[in-house]
Amino acid sequence: MNIAIVGSTGNVGRKLIEVLEKKNFPVTKAFLVASSKSSGKKINFLGKEHTVENLEKFDFSKVKIAFFAAGSSVAERWAPVAAKKTIVIDNSKFFRKDPDIPLIVPEVNSEKLSNFKNKNIIANANCSVIPIVVALKPLHDLYNIKRIVASTYQSVSGAGKAGMDELISQTKEILENKKVVSKNFTKQIAFNAIPHIDSFLENGSTKEEQKNHDEVKKILDNKISITSTCVRIPVLVSHSISVNVEFNKKHNLEEVKTVLSSSPGCKVVDEHKDGGYITPVEAEDKFETFVSRIRDDSSQPNSINMWIVSDNLLKGAALNAVEIAEALIGKDFYGR
Repeated sequence: MNIAIVGSTGNVGRKLIEVLEKKNFPVTKAFLVASSKSSGKKINFLGKEHTVENLEKFDFSKVKIAFFAAGSSVAERWAPVAAKKTIVIDNSKFFRKDPDIPLIVPEVNSEKLSNFKNKNIIANANCSVIPIVVALKPLHDLYNIKRIVASTYQSVSGAGKAGMDELISQTKEILENKKVVSKNFTKQIAFNAIPHIDSFLENGSTKEEQKNHDEVKKILDNKISITSTCVRIPVLVSHSISVNVEFNKKHNLEEVKTVLSSSPGCKVVDEHKDGGYITPVEAEDKFETFVSRIRDDSSQPNSINMWIVSDNLLKGAALNAVEIAEALIGKDFYGR
């Protein structure tokens, strides 16, 4: 299968290359594509050196799938152009709310994949939404979720390479007693926590928090109530989410753990002892969505708390995109 990766020189683009190699995705020929500023660069993929091609000149009829990992402005302009000639899997937020475009997490709602034929575009979900719905889908099937309260602790890689560079540079500046300069975040990120991701809305929430609300309902169930607070923390990779879930039915905690342990994409690490849980560092470069600290909420009937951790560059972006492509092949929408 011929594929294209648009935004191949960025954080998610590089992770897409890594995931495609690790999963032995059936690539016949790969085209690495980026802006004119990055065209001409050399990238190794599948044992060969590839020259990055100019997006403005690329012919998408040469590929069966085009992975877009270049942000909303690029997706807005170029994804519809590509979709006239191929299937687009887009990692940006631009198409997620479009009712005619499926928002897919394969373990959760792959039955909606066929809706891609509306516009030939499939949207990849938000990097904090994906682990939430992967962990909660099997529980929703069992107990019917009534309400979700989520607090996300999101790594700086969610803000791109510039965000990672700023955390590293600020850490050095502080340790060397130098003045800290903030360029990509609203406040100092090193040794700090910023309760603000994306711009503010009139109701006091941020766009990131609104994404959680809209996307969980679109992917999982529109009847679920959800509220969240999104916090940027000084961690390079992996997002963590503290989740409180209220069910419409009576639950059994041991059944919760058993079901999660056998659910696709989930791995339960939940020992009631020092270190018996997963942290962001341990989740980095892992494909699984990890679930820890599973316990009853004694303040509210039919409710539990849990701690979810996932590599935001993998399952939160590149891995989910590749799994969407695998699901397309598995459902034989167009063959290989």
